[in-house]
Formats: sequence, C-alpha cells, structure tokens
Amino acid sequence: MNAQERPPAVIVGVDGTPAAHAALVWATEVAARRGEQLRIVHGLDMPMVMGVFSTSGSERYEASEQAREAGHRLLTDSAEHAREVRPELDVAIVLAPEDAPAVLLNEARHGDVIVVGSRGLGAVRALVLGSVSSRTASDAPCPVIVVPEAGEDRRHGKVVVGVDGSDSSRRALRFALRHALLTGSSVEVVNSWEVPLPQDTESLAADAGAMHEEVFDRQSEEIVAGVLAEVIDDQTEDLDISAVRMQEDPVEALTRASQEADLIVVGSRGRGGVRGLIMGSTSQGILHHAKVPVAVLPPHSDETD
Repeated sequence: MNAQERPPAVIVGVDGTPAAHAALVWATEVAARRGEQLRIVHGLDMPMVMGVFSTSGSERYEASEQAREAGHRLLTDSAEHAREVRPELDVAIVLAPEDAPAVLLNEARHGDVIVVGSRGLGAVRALVLGSVSSRTASDAPCPVIVVPEAGEDRRHGKVVVGVDGSDSSRRALRFALRHALLTGSSVEVVNSWEVPLPQDTESLAADAGAMHEEVFDRQSEEIVAGVLAEVIDDQTEDLDISAVRMQEDPVEALTRASQEADLIVVGSRGRGGVRGLIMGSTSQGILHHAKVPVAVLPPHSDETD
C-alpha cells in the first residue's frame, strides 16, 4: 500500500525537544481514540543546492550516517513510547531528508490530522515561514493541531470552538463535534463581536450605542443558531453543547473561554496551505496566547480523497 492508498492517519513531527514529545503524547491518544494509524515523522533538514553539471538541475546534500542513525533512533524511541502507552496502535515511522514542514506536508492527505509542538521543529514559526518548496501549492489538506509544551496534566472535558458563520467556522465546528464525540467532551461554541465606533462620537445619541449592541447581539444569536442547525447531525445531536456570545475581541473571547478547556478549534480563510492557515489574525492570535492545544482547520481540510 503506498502513501496515497493508506487509510487516514494522525501525523506527528518529532525532533527530541520537550514540546515535540508533548505533541507525540497528544497525537498518540488522538490516534487511539480515532482508531487510526500514528505516523511519526522526522526531517533531516538537508538543503537543496543547484548542481551546475546536474541533469536534474538541483541536488540534495546527503545526510551523514550519524545524522541518519540519530534520526532513526529518535523515531524508534518515539514509536516504542507510543506502543507502550497504546499497545493496540498501528505505528509507522518516516525519516526524510526535507525540513520538518515539508515532511509533514508531504505525508499529509485528506482525512489526516497533523500534530506539532508549539516549540521545537521551529513549530508555528517553521510552519509559517519554513521552506515548503517540495509542495509548491503549500496546501495542508487536513487539520493542523499545535500542542504547547507539557503543562498541567488535568482534563477538563470541554472543547471550545469559534464560529462566525463562515465556511471555515463550519469546518471548525464539525471537527470540534467529532473530537467531542471521541473524547466524551462537551462543546462550547463562541461567537464574539466588537461594536464599531462612529466617526463622530459626539453626534451619537446616548441610546444609539445600546441599539447597535442589540443589533449585533441579535445577529450573533442568528449566526450561532444557523451554524449549529447546519452542522449538527444524528451522531452529534445528543452532545452537551452550549453557546457563549459576547462583545469582545475574538482572540480574547476564545482565550478566556479556553481557560477550562482541553482544545480550542478555529477555522481559517488562509491564503493556501500552512502559510495561509496561520496568517489569519484570529488563528495567529490564538496560537500566540493559548495555553492548550489549538486545532486550525485550513481550507479543504474536511474533504476526503
């Protein structure tokens, strides 16, 4: 079975750092709950060089035997740890010459989940800025979950998801609901807004501000109700779902709501792939401030091959 034909998997990048280990622990549990293969990947980060006399036009430096042995040892140790925790898991390891973002993107397929640590692998910065020339489209076809370094190991049993009525937030809600089903969690749907200030504040009547707030609140209620009605199905209708609507910056609202959550889920209207996925102001702000894992749903992430 080649990579294109394999079933869905949870793909996690490791590099020996504490953050990457935290991602491995998280990915192991998610793969077990989803009943999917755990693919542990490591990139040797060998640069591409132009070959003057090369027929292919470019060549990749060969990794030293020492580097390959160290990478293989890291992968086998990681796989052994995953099997000790979840003996039933199907675990595969992948050692590749590319850098971490390229390896993750090359391995990913529709239906997969990518997991990385928030440090190590260059983490968020690497995913945003790292070279992904091996995939010119730079288009992550699946959710990307960023896990912070290991902190308090206490489960709250709640998933927080941001919705704004867009297609990206529908993707986020679908993912959040499925994750909640697998983990026995409740779901808190968050929608927030900020009332725009008029150019001439002095000309605004005293009660006009309250009127604007009522309009935005009503719109917020309609957005939440509409998204839930569209996304909830027979499998998820019995989940414990609550909604929080507030007049606040979306990043602050989601960060506040996540203080007693296990996962934050946000959509992205990104300009393509992992670069665009992180570039959105809300998802970027959440990744910067969140103390819990964050799942970002890029465009096309809910498609299947």
